[in-house]
Amino acid sequence: MLVSDFDFHLPQELIAQHPLRERAASRLLHLDRQSGEYRDATFRDLPEMLGRGDLLVMNNTRVLPARLFARRSGARAQPLSPQNPAMKEFLQGRVEVLLTKRLAESPSAAPQTWEALVRPGRKIGVGEQLVFSGDSVELRAEVIARGEFGERTLRFDPAPDFFAALEQLGHIPLPPYIDRPDSLEDRARYQTVYAERPGSVAAPTAGLHFTPEVLERIRKRGVEIAEITLHVGLGTFQPIRGEVVEQHKLHTERYAIGEDAAEQINRARRQGRRVVAVGTTSVRTLEFAAGQASGGELRAHSGEADIFIYPGYQFRVVGAMLTNFHLPKSTLLMLVSAFAGREKVLAAYEHAVRVRYRFFSYGDCMFVE
Repeated sequence: MLVSDFDFHLPQELIAQHPLRERAASRLLHLDRQSGEYRDATFRDLPEMLGRGDLLVMNNTRVLPARLFARRSGARAQPLSPQNPAMKEFLQGRVEVLLTKRLAESPSAAPQTWEALVRPGRKIGVGEQLVFSGDSVELRAEVIARGEFGERTLRFDPAPDFFAALEQLGHIPLPPYIDRPDSLEDRARYQTVYAERPGSVAAPTAGLHFTPEVLERIRKRGVEIAEITLHVGLGTFQPIRGEVVEQHKLHTERYAIGEDAAEQINRARRQGRRVVAVGTTSVRTLEFAAGQASGGELRAHSGEADIFIYPGYQFRVVGAMLTNFHLPKSTLLMLVSAFAGREKVLAAYEHAVRVRYRFFSYGDCMFVE
């Protein structure tokens, strides 16, 4: 199967650069995966698309302010001429760091060790000391390893409250197709309203449309809600390097399924009720966990998932999904195509482009059943 089979034309102006004023005001394309028929709706119509007894599974991960700016230890900030603002980062020796994955298992483990991308990468070698400074807080890290694709491993010095410092020093890591700096608005809007467990470097974007009011309407329809966690890493969004789909391998992402969620999912499956996944992150977590289950029953556990779902995959748990629109030739588009059929999905995407849906993280969504 070729990566080029999952390409489509997307005008640049359809890539959403900002969230809508209201979360639930997004458009929704409703796709019937059996017939291939689709219809235009709005996200506020979603509760009526769900049935009594459905189990809605949501990813409660929280996006970290994982984009940081550091100076190399020993580099001093120099006076900056206002006539030459483009030289600011160079003169100050500033290094951009994007934390991509925490390597320590325990939430309280010290020191903090992270995989990261750094820029400018060629100048930052193993042994380099980086200093992240704010008005009243500072973090220090040493580069202790370099990876196959240029990523670095950073070991931070112990800090009284690492994540509190990160909140002060860090920026929201908006995807590269959002062509602007992050803002205060993104602190709230690039999180779901039910975000709880910090750990992601990208939002589970299908969940961004929900509001407390929509969730209450869903509950009143007799829909059960379960929460699981998958901390989204950059590997999900990295382009496929080769031309053959089957040769690609995803990076691992940490996930957790608690006792309550495991019981809710198992009970729904035993009773033949539909499991509706909110986002591809929930899909991957559920399907990976089902593949690890003995005797067909999911258990409460945590681990690292590397499941790559593409056409030909047989779904074990998910019976419907809510998802945003994805990048051409991406693993996420392949996942949706595995669920609904490549031709049907691409036809729906062609319609979405034609009637000018908004695409990607801050864009509109699809409900596929």
